[in-house]
Amino acid sequence: MQLKQSLIIAAILGIAMVTSWEMYWRSQGIQPNLDDNKDLWANQRARLENDTSDKTVFIGSSRILYDIQLDIWREMTDTEPIMLAVQGASPIPILRDIVENTSFSGTLVVGITPPLFFSTVYPGAFPISRAQSKVDYFKKRTYAQRINHRLAVPLQTNFAFIRDGDEEWDTDVDLKTLLSHIYIGERNGPPPVPFNNFEEITEDRHMKMPAYVTQDTAYANTIKAAWKDMVLSGDRPPPDKEGTTAAFLDLSKKFKDRGGNLILLRCPSSGFFKDIENKGFPREDFWELLVEKANVKAYHYHDYPQFRNLNLPEWSHLALEDAQFFTRELIAILKKDKALSTN
Repeated sequence: MQLKQSLIIAAILGIAMVTSWEMYWRSQGIQPNLDDNKDLWANQRARLENDTSDKTVFIGSSRILYDIQLDIWREMTDTEPIMLAVQGASPIPILRDIVENTSFSGTLVVGITPPLFFSTVYPGAFPISRAQSKVDYFKKRTYAQRINHRLAVPLQTNFAFIRDGDEEWDTDVDLKTLLSHIYIGERNGPPPVPFNNFEEITEDRHMKMPAYVTQDTAYANTIKAAWKDMVLSGDRPPPDKEGTTAAFLDLSKKFKDRGGNLILLRCPSSGFFKDIENKGFPREDFWELLVEKANVKAYHYHDYPQFRNLNLPEWSHLALEDAQFFTRELIAILKKDKALSTN
């Protein structure tokens, strides 16, 4: 009897503590948020294992992830979009996986973010290993991991303090993140510039810029400060234009030879990032050379007046309304150019 009472008391106290913790973070403005992670990516990659006749695949880095709105693409093209872009990564490992491990021969849109695309082909480098880790996880994931993800999704979408993401956002309130914010004197050196969350994603990896980033300039400025801190801290090797271009051309040729429709897309950037990309990756030396050698349809945002002054709250990703506009206009351009394989 005493054991039963103890269990009941423990359960009541546990529920009370969880409820109090959740209510506290809700009072601080924290809301439940589904995390972009390797499981979401693997679920989308699995869709290429089935019939892909009506699919359009997107690869690249975070810009194409944010800037292409999947609901609009689905509505205007009558095709099912599969978003396989990986934040902060090169598209080359994903392209290699598609070419070597699938029979997909539909439309493949490759987002080109010059500092990432032309960075390197070295397997241990962050832009390559980050993308490759998603491919490796898809190949090796167990049924237990799949079940764990299915159980985690309703928890993430209902509890603000639970997360299961691959990114490390300083605005997260899980225990691991909170403990990482504890700095004792100078023992750990000065704390890094905080990198605050600015993603809102669904299970099909439909990414949107949250309204609070667009509406709160101070919040957007914290992300800008984090970008500057990441880019300007430490030395980086020069871009490997020859190696990355050669690797991409080899894979793109194989994809086209089997009937694939490959499209290159340069999404917008502004401010700090636009200056760095213009100076470090001149269009005529990088983009134009890649387009010429690849011999595929290619679309650079600066070639279209309607894309030149869109709102990028933190210099690199479009605000939601602008992403919706960008997607609609891009589809119209592609259709007019007969660039989609469904035309």
